[in-house]
Amino acid sequence: MRFGVIVFPGSNCDEDAYHAARDVFGQEAEYLWHKDTELKGADVLILPGGFAHGDYLRTGAMARFSPIMGPVRAFAERGGPVLGICNGFQILLESGLLPGAMLRNRGLKYRCEHVHLRVEQTDTPFTGKARAGQVLRIPIGHGEGNYFAPAEMLKQIEANRQVVLRYTDPNGVLNDDWNPNGSVNAIAAVCNERRNVVGMMPHPERACEVLLGGVDGRVIFESVLASLRSAESLALQPQSAGRAS
Repeated sequence: MRFGVIVFPGSNCDEDAYHAARDVFGQEAEYLWHKDTELKGADVLILPGGFAHGDYLRTGAMARFSPIMGPVRAFAERGGPVLGICNGFQILLESGLLPGAMLRNRGLKYRCEHVHLRVEQTDTPFTGKARAGQVLRIPIGHGEGNYFAPAEMLKQIEANRQVVLRYTDPNGVLNDDWNPNGSVNAIAAVCNERRNVVGMMPHPERACEVLLGGVDGRVIFESVLASLRSAESLALQPQSAGRAS
């Protein structure tokens, strides 16, 4: 499988994502520059963390206009799996590929720590190997991760089961003291209605090796690999010749 890791000016987690895909999971990986206009055969796309274009205007607001985002949108519309991590999540929000927006963290402080996440949905390409209710311990590192959506939009997101991960205490219980940024409904990750595009503020690529302090992030990569293999297997099956006469 081939991972496409999109690099914007100011990305700083692209090498982490590339390392996880290639060195930890043994998959092909390709950097895609923000001015590229093709995806070079990528089977899955990762928009990594960082500060695209310095985030001088608003997180992700300038990156949405990069030439690569046209092919990303077309890939997503074809059902291709797309994962936005931290700043990548912010870019997907600004691009309209995911609902909602990001605000400054509650308390206006940058938060860099491990958090606990409850898996809410397992029918996305990035959570298929997880268990509903499973609690993951994965690090965050952001100053604008306070997820927000207007009341009606939030109601629709919840009704459509688009909340993929929530911040909880270590036992998986919702507790505002364990919500690191003030996100509405403790939302840490959401998906689109088609469920193939996922944005998450925590960094699974930083939690794939024991040396880094934990391996709970592996399930995100294992899930998309299993999803791609399943799709490949279905594509290779012979088409039915139809009913016998």
